[in-house]
Amino acid sequence: MSKIVYIGRDLIEKGESFVIAKVVETTGSTPRKKGAWLLMREDGARYGTVGGGKLEAEVERLALEAFQTKGSKLHQFRLKPEEQQGLDMRCGGDADVLIEYVDSAKPESFIEEFDVKSTAYIFGGGHVGLALEPVLSYIGFSTVVIDDREEYANSSRFAEADQVRVIKSFEDAFEDIKTDENSYIIIVTRGHSFDYTVLSQSLKRKAAYIGMIGSKGKVADTFKRLRDDGFSQKELDKVYSPIGLSIFAETPEEIAVSVAAEMIKVRAGHGER
Repeated sequence: MSKIVYIGRDLIEKGESFVIAKVVETTGSTPRKKGAWLLMREDGARYGTVGGGKLEAEVERLALEAFQTKGSKLHQFRLKPEEQQGLDMRCGGDADVLIEYVDSAKPESFIEEFDVKSTAYIFGGGHVGLALEPVLSYIGFSTVVIDDREEYANSSRFAEADQVRVIKSFEDAFEDIKTDENSYIIIVTRGHSFDYTVLSQSLKRKAAYIGMIGSKGKVADTFKRLRDDGFSQKELDKVYSPIGLSIFAETPEEIAVSVAAEMIKVRAGHGER
């Protein structure tokens, strides 16, 4: 399901509407069970599956029709060949499939059901954090700014952030924070030692993305220290560092653009880690 979510997010960002078909209930033997998904674009391109065979073909036909009606409808499929209007499939069960048109201009239902808005945890309220937060808010991330200095982490400085947290120390960077597969961790603190401290905690948590700022030399030194601490190379390979896409960024604003672009790539399901 995660890939479908990433694709849906990407299409919404591009302003492209689509149709989602979801298996909401099954009885007996069916090709796929409750929770199976299929996403279809208006040109007929499709992702995922609700089971294949005649069921899949009929769902695809109805999904294309939904682009015309721009509505949602529950369809009940009887798969036993002896039943009237049955699809004559050998599995012989029943499947209820909800086909929903998702308007990119009004994606509320998709956003609500899939919790589309991922959370970006920005560790460091300095120049890069200040430039990055509004960009991430603009492209649909919920943003949380975290620093141990109140003069850098406050609502006046980050007026649009969903949350600004002042912590006692980066040693407890994730106090009262529970991350998951929709969490993005951005480490842009004011010093190498603080970056190391936050990264060592980040590697023990669930996250879609962990990125740390720094030159190649600084990253190499940090990774060596983490290996000495017992972290495996496989764990370190999950980290995007130096952070951001390679666009020769120099200013905080340019770095913010490169980081945001990398996060969009990961969110769309095309990360390289």
